[in-house]
Amino acid sequence: MSPPSSPLLAVEAVTVRFGALIALNEVSFGVERGEVLAIIGPNGAGKTTLLNVISGFYRPTEGRILFQGRDRTALRPPAVAALGIARTFQNVALFKGMSVLDNIMTGRNLRMRGSVLWDALYWGPAQRQELAHREAAERVIDFLGIQAVRKTPAGRLPYGLQKRVELGRALAAEPTLLLLDEPMAGMNVEEKEDMCRFILDVKEEFGTTIALIEHDMGVVMDISDRVVVLDYGRKIADGAPEQVRKDPLVIDAYLGGAHE
Repeated sequence: MSPPSSPLLAVEAVTVRFGALIALNEVSFGVERGEVLAIIGPNGAGKTTLLNVISGFYRPTEGRILFQGRDRTALRPPAVAALGIARTFQNVALFKGMSVLDNIMTGRNLRMRGSVLWDALYWGPAQRQELAHREAAERVIDFLGIQAVRKTPAGRLPYGLQKRVELGRALAAEPTLLLLDEPMAGMNVEEKEDMCRFILDVKEEFGTTIALIEHDMGVVMDISDRVVVLDYGRKIADGAPEQVRKDPLVIDAYLGGAHE
């Protein structure tokens, strides 16, 4: 375990190359315990690639990722998730034919234990475990205020509610670090306000550390403790929201040219 003064997550000189394309170029920063860190930048800046590296979907070409002081650079996504890192995706990735409750229950998979015999019989420990995990999923449903749709197939829900269910599935894993890839994408103003409230409540009530990618600068300024800015795969700023908003490099990145 890392000492309390060290970051929960440390990204150290991470470079990711896809052939001749350098998606990330020696990016370094830390995510402190209990903070909401926003990762921003123009389209193509490398934000989702960075989240994919942290969650184990990509392995960096150079550099390393430390979580709670331990090097987890080479771990695959299931092993990363088992350490306490959960994520949502830019595009909703729910099981559309399954109910809201069953989708959220899938977030409990890493916490489920049992034997083949008891699971087959669905008796004793297996039954108690099922009930305990269902109670945990119901608590997440109550927290997100989606009791009325708990039995509804996820694919029938409006887009904003689907994003909320995806957040619920990640929360069901009881993560130490929650990675959110554009949690407000495609939402209207009211849905964004609800999601902002839930993100802040997750931080305050569960003590969860959060790193998120977001394009809505109003949202970033409202809910973030700190902001990291990427441009063409490089980190160009790292600091408090007000400080970053006034940074000339950041202003130029957003207003100085096309980044499509």
